[in-house]
Amino acid sequence: MRLWHEQLIPVLPRAQLLGQHRECAALRGNGWKKKHRTVDYVFLYSPFKLYLYHVHIMDEMKRRGYRVDPLWYDANYRGKTCDPWDGLIADIYDAGTYIYPEHNQAYLEECVSNLQAKGISIEG
Repeated sequence: MRLWHEQLIPVLPRAQLLGQHRECAALRGNGWKKKHRTVDYVFLYSPFKLYLYHVHIMDEMKRRGYRVDPLWYDANYRGKTCDPWDGLIADIYDAGTYIYPEHNQAYLEECVSNLQAKGISIEG
């Protein structure tokens, strides 16, 4: 489980993009606060940050012609088997920065290396 660096979203291959949508949905739902080494940083912040990240993923999916269930665009929605957030509070977010501060240059390089290890070469 990994949230790819935000800069890579527009160039992720189909499988990684769709997988990212599934992972975001799982984390927003019953996976919230279930620790996993590579995404533990997500739980340090409001779930609203995960929602913002997920919106980036869904917008890219739509740009490529994939259908996205519009329910996921509701920040309080957590999936069919999970109660919605009760009035999720929006984090202050500077649109000129990455949603997660952990998505720095070192993390970008780590993500690119991870993709290369899978045989995927992309320009980040």
